[in-house]
Amino acid sequence: MITALLIDDDSNLRNGMKSLLNRYAPEIKILGEADSVKTGIKAIDSLKPQVVFLDIQLTDGTGFDILEKLAQKNGKSSSHIVFVTAHEEYAIKAFRFSALDFLLKPVDPEELEKVIEKIKNALEKNDNYAHIDLLLENIRKKVDNFKRIALSTADGIHLLEVSDIIRCESEDNYTKFYVKNGKPILISKTLKEYEELLGEHGFERIHQSHLINLSCLKSYIKKDGGYVIMADNSKLPISQRKKERLQELLKLI
Repeated sequence: MITALLIDDDSNLRNGMKSLLNRYAPEIKILGEADSVKTGIKAIDSLKPQVVFLDIQLTDGTGFDILEKLAQKNGKSSSHIVFVTAHEEYAIKAFRFSALDFLLKPVDPEELEKVIEKIKNALEKNDNYAHIDLLLENIRKKVDNFKRIALSTADGIHLLEVSDIIRCESEDNYTKFYVKNGKPILISKTLKEYEELLGEHGFERIHQSHLINLSCLKSYIKKDGGYVIMADNSKLPISQRKKERLQELLKLI
């Protein structure tokens, strides 16, 4: 069994989450509930759950306040955190950059089952802490131009400077990251997900299989159908429909 705590200021939503967990994740044992920052911290300290399903907006603060206070008291939260939230674009971007698990309200059963599987893997690796540190760093800054990103692999968590990512390459439903002064990192997410995440950070999709960091582009060659040479000396093709867009972007650099 995996022990859990529910923190949400709406009792109806807590009851709804309990029903979903009972039906779709019977391996989750709910130890208790809380409805505020104050009661949430007390419950985490006393019950020591393996997982906390945490709402962002609470009556006396936010779920981020709970994490901050736990970090101040204990240095780390010993629980795996899953945020359960309404659609808040900024927070969701912070979660994705931090490779943290989250569920959108109303909670979709299929998404819940996916998160439960990720929780099992994370508890085995005990790799939640790096996520939390990066999330709090990004939330404190209150800007969405995040400088670092967490990549979750089978081996654990890799924290990278976004500027150190040279390019990303699609490998079926996986994405391979090529970074400065490091080995490639294979992530079990599609290239489209990272195109959405990094598109506002100087990255451009130039081909079905390639997403590049424009600041790491060395040369744009028009002959032979068009291709680019990157900082790692890789030679990447440009799809026909991406050429005009890339040429316009290069004029702005």
